[in-house]
Amino acid sequence: MTPLLVCCGLATLDVVQVVDRLPGPDEKVVARSLDVTFGGPAANAAATAAALGVRTVLVTALGAGPVAELVRAGLVAAGVEVVDLLAGPGAPAVSTVLVTRSTGERAVVSVNATGAGDLPAPDVDVLRDATALLVDGHHLGAAQVLARAASARGVPVLLDGGSWKPGLDDLLAHVDHAVVSADFRLPDDAPVDALLDRGPTLVAQSAGGDTVRVLRVAPGGTRTSDVLHPPTVPAGDVVDTLGAGDVLHGATAAALAAGHDILAALHEGVVRASESVRYPGALGWVSGPGRA
Repeated sequence: MTPLLVCCGLATLDVVQVVDRLPGPDEKVVARSLDVTFGGPAANAAATAAALGVRTVLVTALGAGPVAELVRAGLVAAGVEVVDLLAGPGAPAVSTVLVTRSTGERAVVSVNATGAGDLPAPDVDVLRDATALLVDGHHLGAAQVLARAASARGVPVLLDGGSWKPGLDDLLAHVDHAVVSADFRLPDDAPVDALLDRGPTLVAQSAGGDTVRVLRVAPGGTRTSDVLHPPTVPAGDVVDTLGAGDVLHGATAAALAAGHDILAALHEGVVRASESVRYPGALGWVSGPGRA
């Protein structure tokens, strides 16, 4: 079967500026460079998978208008097929991103999906030939519909867990693999291990450039833990950490869609994410030497 990854979640317009340092209160700083492009966890993951040669469809909310068309054009140019749930006038969220030149660390301000309002349910026929589904927890109603349908069809569901969002419990019931950030916290302060009680059979937690902790539930109910060691990237080689987590999820989902075991897929994601920080932007690595 030809791999097809469906992603559901946030697409934004990112205004990215590289600065020598972050400004303090009532202070202005002069940016070294400016880039305006699409962003968002699901959008960057979809573009990552497309760059790795996997046919990818993104279900998101863009609407009609100049900002929406700019984001749509960028996604299409990246090889992503777009299913827009927002009919009529509207605009995706705009994210302001400041990248510190010396460290590659980024600071982000965004309204995320809060301005999209209620969206119509997606047509589950988008999953007809899907071999994997990635959801990022944004546009939660749409994600729940697709995750439920994918689970019923035996299509593996991967969660990009950047942070806890209200209603996520209902989505987790249909998630097979949850890959969460170092900052991910459950609302009751329970350990990340507790996600295994909410549906997923694998939970992985990244930690920047450090080891990725992996927890699994075997068919008999036995729980195991392991770690994945990312390739070492010297601090002097780090150009930009923007979107590295999205690359991790996109590359993992692409390998999962191609039929790889989840641990092999996760290893591929870790390697790609480590490579991505050597380049500017979430997709600078695409034209680099490591492209598949």
